[in-house]
Amino acid sequence: MSLIRVLLSILCPPLAVFDKGCGSVLIVFLLWLCGWVPGVIAALVILNNPKYKNL
Repeated sequence: MSLIRVLLSILCPPLAVFDKGCGSVLIVFLLWLCGWVPGVIAALVILNNPKYKNL
């Protein structure tokens, strides 16, 4: 995970997971609408998930 992705997940979480798939973007976006902290946490979890490393 790069520093740019971490900063992007803090500033605008849906943009940080944009290349991880439509479902991930939708989940992070909905959590981000509910509150800033849940969106950031979800984005960081998705970015640290080894399942999505090859996408």
